[in-house]
Amino acid sequence: MATITFKGNPCRTSGNLPAIGSTVPKFDLVGSDLGQRTLASFSGKNIVLSIFPSIDTGVCAASVRNFNKAVGENDQTKVVNVSMDLPFAHKRFCENEGLKHVVNLSAFRSPAFGKDYGVRIEDGPLKGLLARAVVVINPQGEVVYTELVPEIAQEPDYQAALSSIEQIA
Repeated sequence: MATITFKGNPCRTSGNLPAIGSTVPKFDLVGSDLGQRTLASFSGKNIVLSIFPSIDTGVCAASVRNFNKAVGENDQTKVVNVSMDLPFAHKRFCENEGLKHVVNLSAFRSPAFGKDYGVRIEDGPLKGLLARAVVVINPQGEVVYTELVPEIAQEPDYQAALSSIEQIA
């Protein structure tokens, strides 16, 4: 378990992020079209998993916008946003914002995702949601970068995540 904070108050996660160099855990999540998406859906690409509590918060929305802008139309990298939000919320947000360079996935049918990635919040007011984290995966399915953001109300280190992709090439 890891300890993070929400507005300064400690809360625990279900475990730890996957270790750098390890093979990333497989997942089966729901896309905005209600179709299933797996890790294999992104094979051969760099993947930036941007994990967060809810698209309907300012910090989560900012991270989606920032990763969308930073990665743009990079054919070799996919930004995959993951939260417990229903797929309808993800779709509404991205359509309203005109964001086209991110893939939104919901873990609402897959509680194992939060445990497998060590990001399920175990206590506090956000219990059951996912902590804010970034996991960068290379085309071989290996973890090359992780960040569990220590304060949920804080944005991730975009530059560090993006730099890890540049080092893959």
